[in-house]
Amino acid sequence: MVNPMTTVKMVASGLIMCIGGPALVMWVTPTEEELFLRYNPELQKRSLENRREKQEDFDQFVNNLKEYSKSDKPIWAVQKEVDEQNRRTAAAKLRNDQSELAAEAERRRQEIRSSAA
Repeated sequence: MVNPMTTVKMVASGLIMCIGGPALVMWVTPTEEELFLRYNPELQKRSLENRREKQEDFDQFVNNLKEYSKSDKPIWAVQKEVDEQNRRTAAAKLRNDQSELAAEAERRRQEIRSSAA
């Protein structure tokens, strides 16, 4: 036969662990504001300056995820395609800039040769 006192002890210890454990963690864990106040003044200033930029980056990231989720493909596949397209665009722009610089350099050489002659 099961002793009723053992059952009461087990239920009480289970409640203490299930309720008291998370309550202890919440009581011990500092809030974001408390952590921020523990920073030295220089870090606080830098954090406040970078807050808007980080928020904009996060918003852009979330908007991109929303856009990628509209596709039938997995998000990581769409992200890979977009990254590849961005890389190609950047490479094409770099080639274009280099060709413009080379043309400018050649034009200057021609001006120098024509003015020397």
